[in-house]
Amino acid sequence: MKKDFQKWHKEKTIIQNDKERPHFHVREVWFCSVGANVGFEQDGGEERYLRPVIIIRKFNNEVLWALPCTKNVKKGIYYYRLEIGNQGQESTTILSQLRLIDAKRLQYNIGNISEKDFKELKKRLRALLE
Repeated sequence: MKKDFQKWHKEKTIIQNDKERPHFHVREVWFCSVGANVGFEQDGGEERYLRPVIIIRKFNNEVLWALPCTKNVKKGIYYYRLEIGNQGQESTTILSQLRLIDAKRLQYNIGNISEKDFKELKKRLRALLE
């Protein structure tokens, strides 16, 4: 599939120049403008290049670590299946794609993950570093 990097560049310019940073917290799940990325890096979808991400670490009001999610069921050490929000929507977190993002990329909050799932995510991330 051919990617339209110029279209993403226009969207990224709007985010940089016009978007204010929302208030966010650890364990929240947000739709985030992750963009059109290179190779196997996880892309955002549709018009605004959005993808759900889980906030793993808040460094300050500007930057955070986030893990992208997918609806596809994936298994292995680089993935963790969990539920998002009160409706129990299932999603797979892609542990290998932890990334630092600016909060300006966050578009809207769609829920939280449980404390239990959050602890397991952190445990699995640590294991990938060993």
